Amino acid sequence: MSSKVQPLRIADAAKAIRHVFIRNLELLAHIGIHGHERGKPQPVRINVDLAVEDASVLEDRLDSVVDYEAITGKIRAIVASGHINLAETFAERIAETCFKDNRVKTARVRVEKLHALPGAESAGVEIERQRSG
Repeated sequence: MSSKVQPLRIADAAKAIRHVFIRNLELLAHIGIHGHERGKPQPVRINVDLAVEDASVLEDRLDSVVDYEAITGKIRAIVASGHINLAETFAERIAETCFKDNRVKTARVRVEKLHALPGAESAGVEIERQRSG
């Protein structure tokens, strides 16, 4: 059974906002506070929605947009950096890395642990953060 995240309306022509997203990225992560979660990776599903400043001219070049492949690589690097106790911490780290690109205005991040609760497809957290200033 696959989780369906409801589509968000983030893109906004009047505000020059583009919606960049990553859907249902599944990775094995060392995450959790319980003894049975330590020392072995467990599957997590990650969804990211970004409100991004729209470029006035794209010129069909990757450096003129927020690169979802680069963001995915940064998420993989967070996972590779070691054990994370909380899904909330993982979501915050993902949002922080997204804001390293100044064009990102808001980030909504969902982290789901796929084997956290018997009988449940997933359990986790969703956060939304806005660039300060």
